[in-house]
Amino acid sequence: MKIKKVASLVLAASLTVSGLAACNNGDKSNGSTKDGVTTIEFWAAPNPTQQVYWKEVAEEFTKENPDIKVNVSPMKESPTSEAGIQSAIAGGSAPTMSENINRGFAAQLSESKALLPLDELEGWDEIKKNRNMEDTMKGWEFADGHQYVLPIYSNAMLFGWRLDVLKELGYNEPPKTYSEMLEVAKKLKEKHPDKYVWAKPDLADPTAWKRWFDFFMLYNAASDGNKFVEGTDFTGDKKAGEKVLGFVEELQKADALMTRQSKDPFESGLGIFTDIGPWTISYWAEKFPEMKLNETYALALPPVPDGMDTENVKTFADTKGLVVYASATKEQQKAASEFIKWVYSNPENDLKWLEKTNLPPARDDLTTNDTFKSFFENNPALQPYAAAVPNAIPPMDNSKYNDIQTFIGQHAFNPVVKGEKDPKAAWKDMQEAIEGALK
Repeated sequence: MKIKKVASLVLAASLTVSGLAACNNGDKSNGSTKDGVTTIEFWAAPNPTQQVYWKEVAEEFTKENPDIKVNVSPMKESPTSEAGIQSAIAGGSAPTMSENINRGFAAQLSESKALLPLDELEGWDEIKKNRNMEDTMKGWEFADGHQYVLPIYSNAMLFGWRLDVLKELGYNEPPKTYSEMLEVAKKLKEKHPDKYVWAKPDLADPTAWKRWFDFFMLYNAASDGNKFVEGTDFTGDKKAGEKVLGFVEELQKADALMTRQSKDPFESGLGIFTDIGPWTISYWAEKFPEMKLNETYALALPPVPDGMDTENVKTFADTKGLVVYASATKEQQKAASEFIKWVYSNPENDLKWLEKTNLPPARDDLTTNDTFKSFFENNPALQPYAAAVPNAIPPMDNSKYNDIQTFIGQHAFNPVVKGEKDPKAAWKDMQEAIEGALK
């Protein structure tokens, strides 16, 4: 789900976290083994459907494993869930494990040794294999070679197109390349001067999280999933990045971008192209029942530069996952591993998650495993998201992700959208700002 609270985290809490592992490892009172039963604390996301899911599976697990008790409670989100976790770690009251962690925040926590590398858990390879998530996990390795987060869901972001408008312009399907999309833009402005290809105020807003849903969707496709930042090094693909910015510049010159505020621009038809997450489908069913798949709208992978493969396209994954905290005792770590193994050894648990949350489990086999067949037959609009999961790239694993993504907007994406800077200068300015932040 699109979290709009990904703001700068409290610096004081961040600094306090750095000395935590040593402090917390000495505290064995939280969830210690008593009378042969090991108790672990699990913090669920502050989302009712996710809390219900985890409480149910925890109860089922304990019935089969009476020597392990899993206490499920919602994580505090004041002022944000990230700040709540940092405060708990600093105060020595961290849970054994929690969900709702993105890779950028995990990088902050791992740098301060607050997280246990999951690849050091007993049975980690078995967990990946049993859940059929080995391809999906490849993009989750951190710069130090460890895995700190097990992705629970992966919203492989797609673009929505107003199919009804495309058909009016003479197209039966969405364009797949930059040149095809620019051709659509030209025909749209000729027939409907008052409409735009991409109508979204966020395009001109430097707020860090907004780059996940425009720049990184396009950039991941154009660069075939380049990591952008690895450790303390900027590794962005300049050629791909300049192509993305050049494409945006062409749309701007064609008057195909609109950044002023407007109500429901895609639903109203003012814009005919925008990022769409799986959460939008249920929202439309309630608020915009006229939005019907393959009638009013179509879902598509990001467009790519001419000459690239248009089928096996990378995109951005709006995704969060599960972590185990370094303060957990050895007994708790072992119990946490047993719980994770139990949950993800049975695809029925992922089906239950999917049914309760509509968030696609981070598996390689969502479209081929018979367990999910009936669900996707009844929810056809979610099928394209499931198919794209193995090609969806998660957020960067860098503790300075908030600053880095702000620089992408300030120095490159936003000024190109506004026609204030050319792509080469924009990329150069952005790279210099990011490299300065990484030093």
